[in-house]
Amino acid sequence: MKNFSSIILVLILAISLLTACGTSGGGAPPSTREPTSAEHTEATTLSAEPTNSVTANTNAEAAVVYMTTDISPKGLQAVYEALGVTPNADDRVAIKVTTGEPPASNYLRQDLIGDFVKGRNGTYVECNTAYGGRRAGAALHYQVAKDHGFEPIVLMDDEGDMQITIEGGLRLETDTVGKKIADFNFHVVLSHFKGHQMAGFGGALKNLSIGYGSAAGKALIHTAGKSSNSIWGGDQDAFLESMADASKGVVNYIKSMNNGQIIYINVMNRLSIDCDCNGNPSAPDIHDIGILASTDPVALDQACLDLIYKASGNESFVRRVEAQNGVHVIEAAEQIGLGNRQYIVERVDD
Repeated sequence: MKNFSSIILVLILAISLLTACGTSGGGAPPSTREPTSAEHTEATTLSAEPTNSVTANTNAEAAVVYMTTDISPKGLQAVYEALGVTPNADDRVAIKVTTGEPPASNYLRQDLIGDFVKGRNGTYVECNTAYGGRRAGAALHYQVAKDHGFEPIVLMDDEGDMQITIEGGLRLETDTVGKKIADFNFHVVLSHFKGHQMAGFGGALKNLSIGYGSAAGKALIHTAGKSSNSIWGGDQDAFLESMADASKGVVNYIKSMNNGQIIYINVMNRLSIDCDCNGNPSAPDIHDIGILASTDPVALDQACLDLIYKASGNESFVRRVEAQNGVHVIEAAEQIGLGNRQYIVERVDD
C-alpha cells in the first residue's frame, strides 16, 4: 500500500511540473504577454510594398507617414515637401545627422542629402560621442565631419552643454544636451535607419535622444540618470525609457523656441544590423527600402520597424532588435505622449 501511495505522489508531482513548464516557457502566459513588433506589424497591415495611403489604423488620431521607394535627392525632396512644413526666411535651420565613424560606416552620403541641405540653407549639427573613437573630441570630430562631406557643421557641444527639462518622463527629469541647440529654431532630424548594438535599432528617436546629448547626456541616458561619465547602465528597459524621455525633452525644448519647429526623415538604405558609430559594420542582409518622413517620430520609427519585419532577409536584423527589446523605446515614447504608434502611410512616388 505504501508503494502504491508513493507511485501516486510521484505521478501528481510529475503532472504539476509538466503543467508549470507548459505555462512558463521562459515568459508570461500567452494571455498576458505583450505583443511582439511582428504582431504589431500584422495589426497595422503595412507591408514592405505598401499601396498608396495604406491605413495602419482607422483611428482619427493616426499619424501620417509619407514614403517613397526612390532613394535619391528627388525622393528625399518629395517626402519633405509632402510634410508641408517649411522654415521661414529668417529661421536658423539645423540638419541633425550622424557624421559616421571611420573608416567604413554607413552614414548618409552627400550625393543623397547634399542638395537637400543646401536647398534649406541648412547647417549640419551633431554632438561628440561618449565611447571614444575619432568623434569623441571636437577637433578630431570636425575633421571626420569634413572628410565625410558634412559642411557647414556645428558640433552643438563643442563649447559645453546645458540641461533642459523633461516633463512627464518615465526615468529622467532633465536632459543634458549640446548648448548650441539654442542657435537653431528649425530642426530636420535626418536619420539613417539601421540596427544598433545597444538600442536594437536606430532611427528618429535615437537621433533625438543620444544624438542631441553631450557626452554627459549620453551617459545619463544609458544609465537612466545614475551616471554622467559611464555608458554602462545594466538595465536595458530603463535605458530605452530614458531615450524616450530625452527625445521628449529635446522636442519640447525646440517647440518652445520662437517659431520652433521639428520634422523627421528616416532613410532606409544600407540596412546593416550595426550602427553608424561602428566603423566596420556588418554587410546588410536586407535590400534598400525607401525614405520615410513624418511630423511624428514615434509613428515614423514604428513604420520603419514594421517594414523591417516584413522585409526579405530580415532574420539578423530582427534578432538584433529583439535581443535588445528595441521596440520598447517606441512603446515608452508613446506612453509619455511624444507620438502615436498608429499611422497611415501615404506614398509620394510618381
